[in-house]
Parts: sequence; C-alpha cells; structure tokens
Amino acid sequence: MPYLPQESKIFGRIFADPAMALIFSDEEGLRAMLEVERALAQAQAEVGLIPAEAAEAIGGAIVGFAPDWEALAQATERDGVPVAGLVEQLRRALGEPYGRYLHYGATTQDILDTALVLRLREALVHLERGLHQTLKNLALLARKHLKTPMAGRTHAQQALPISFGFKVAGWMAPLLRQLERLEELRPRLLLVQLGGAVGTLAAMGEAGPDVQVALARRLGLGAPPMPWHTARDNLAELAGWLSMLTGALGKMAQDILLLAQSEVAEVRESADPARGGSSTLPQKGNPVQSEVIVASARANAALLAALHQALIAEHERATHGMQLEWLSLPQMFAHAATALKEARALSESLVVDAARMQANLRASRGLMLAEALQFALAPHLGMEAAKALLKEAAREALASGAHLLEVVRRKVEIPLAWDSFREENYLGSSQRFAEGVLAWAEMQLREEA
Repeated sequence: MPYLPQESKIFGRIFADPAMALIFSDEEGLRAMLEVERALAQAQAEVGLIPAEAAEAIGGAIVGFAPDWEALAQATERDGVPVAGLVEQLRRALGEPYGRYLHYGATTQDILDTALVLRLREALVHLERGLHQTLKNLALLARKHLKTPMAGRTHAQQALPISFGFKVAGWMAPLLRQLERLEELRPRLLLVQLGGAVGTLAAMGEAGPDVQVALARRLGLGAPPMPWHTARDNLAELAGWLSMLTGALGKMAQDILLLAQSEVAEVRESADPARGGSSTLPQKGNPVQSEVIVASARANAALLAALHQALIAEHERATHGMQLEWLSLPQMFAHAATALKEARALSESLVVDAARMQANLRASRGLMLAEALQFALAPHLGMEAAKALLKEAAREALASGAHLLEVVRRKVEIPLAWDSFREENYLGSSQRFAEGVLAWAEMQLREEA
C-alpha cells in the first residue's frame, strides 16, 4: 500500500472520491493561490495602494501563467512552503515595473490560508450534496418501513420491539443536525486571511484593513475582526464537524454490520450476489461498504486530535501547526467523502428482510413483551409485585423454552386481553417519532435546495 490509500491504483476506488481528490490536488491548490494573488492586487488597486495598471498586469500574467512544477517543488523543499517559489516565478513572468507590486505587503500564510479557505468552501459544497442525497434515500427507506416491526436492542441484546422506520429515522437525525451545524460554522470558517508578517499589515500603512475588506468581497469570503494566523479554532471546529459527520455515518454502518450478521440476517448491503465476495468461501457476501464507513469514521476520530494539537501556536506566527493541518485536514475530507459515497450507495441498495425481522421477533418467545405485561398487570398486582412476577416468569421461559405469555397466564387469573399481546402491537411512539424526523428532513432539504 502507498503512503496514502487514495493514491493507490488498487485501493483508490475504495478510499477515494474523485471530486474531492481534485479539490485537494496540486493543480487546484495552485489555482486557488493564484486567485488570491490576483484578487489581492485588485483589492490594493481599488483602495489606491498600488497602480491600477499594476493590478491589470498581474491579473493578465496570472491568467496565462504555466508553472515550472519541478522548480516549484525544489523551492518548496528549500523554503518549507510553496508561496515564495511561486511568487519568484510570477515576478519573472511579470517583469518590471509591475513585478514589485505582486504579493505587496502580504505574507506566505495569508496566501496559503485564504487559498485553503477557498478550497474548503468548495469541498463543503460537495459533502453537502452527498449528505442531501443520502438523507433523501434514507427518508424513502424510513417511510417505506414505518410499520415494519423488528427487535430493538440494548447492550447488544433484544429489548423491546421497534419499527425499522424508527431505526432509520435514528440514523437520519444526527445527519440533519450536521446540516444545521454546517450552516452555523460556515460564517466562522469562510474568512479571508490577510495580516502580513505579524498580523498588523504594517507594510500597507493605514490602507491595510480596507484592503482586507476589499479582498474578502472579491473572493466572496467574510472579513474577520483581525487576522487569525495563530488562532486556528475555525479549522478545529471544521475538523470536529467532519469527525461528527463520519461518526454519524459510522453509527449507521455499525448497525448494518450487526443486522447483516448471518445469525441475524435482517438486512443485506445489496441484492448483488457479487458484492463483498470472499477468496475462499463462495457463500459469503461481506458487508464491505459498511466496513469502509466505520474505518473512515474511526480514522477521522483519530485525526481530529491532530487539529486540536495545531491549536497550540506560538506568538503571532507559529512554527509547525500549519504543517500539522496539511498532514491531517485533507485526509479528514477524504475520509468524509469516502464515507458519504458508501453511505449514499448503501441507502440506495440496502435490502431489508421484513420476514426475517418478524421471525427474530417470534424467536424471542414473548420475552420482548415482558414490559408490556408488567404494566398491564400492575393495576391488579401493584408495580413491584408485577415486576417480580415477570422476572420469575422470564427465568422460567428461558429455562424451559416456553412462551412468556404461557408462563404468565399459568401464574395469574386476571382477565386481560391476552391475544392482543403481540410484538407488533407494542411499538410505542415509533411511528410518531419517525414521522417527526421525516417532516424535519423534508423541511431541511427543501430549504437547502
């Protein structure tokens, strides 16, 4: 395996999303840096800091610029950052008298951070689209199975009946919250960076703040109250969002992994018999999509710590935090895009075996009705006596293999509607809660369209 699975000819189709890979490619990174340099010159000309013809010449040179990639790589190795080498090449292309106005009063991190924000904006749009489609698919699945009964499980044990639509709604709710969080974090994240060497823009004189505002407007970004060179909470918040997104998808995938176990067999990832094939066992269809989602979620949870480490920065410009972000943040986007790609496919292809769900309910021999029976008997026996009776009856049913209803009926002579005690009749507010999530999703997705 190569350094990064996304770059592998073999593993790349599992762990990569082509659109996200393009956003974080060298070519797109360079394009974003050039866009910032051009907008900076235009903003400085707008406030009278550099001649208008200089901004025009800089824009023209950038439009036709073709980098020497090898020279840029060598300069980046020398300097630790690519901006100095890029500016050298651009100044040679510009020549005098306008070369001196390129990158005027800015610092490397201004260009890198602002270019990063431009790519983050695009990357978030891509993730949002995938999240919308996944939610739409899940909404269809939940609505179809609003009344499909299945075992609800706690501590990996059968507990009470629920509907499968209720379970799917439970997958949807945190994803809907992620859409809300995304709208909340965007104004804090999508900010221009312009501060010069120590964040004071001293080289631009009193025009610095005006240039910052003009640059932000030209790039469609917000203008922060002050530069954020060593205040990286905006990126840490983004990393947290990415980890929560993949974590929510991972919870869904973990449920599917467990429901797809041979002994449970209530769902399958796909009707395609060729999916998840084994090299030696012809009967197997491994849940490989869910596995990738869970792996992506756990990887992002681990990488999140790196972005929090990058918060600890020195003085006005730091020594290593930005490099730590380079190593971690693109990977987090790759994992998020991968998880969403697989979740979207799963939400379209998931095979639900309602008959097997019903069979697993019946196989509990009424034990999931213990709570219902306890509350039905409580008015006659008192809650504590009813609870004690059901505990004893459950132990007998487990030991003998008898149905819980039969055991309880032998112990009491109380006129209850015994035939009404069926798992599908004890779904509580499953349908109402699921319909509430579906209404929320419909409103959210309509507003975001």
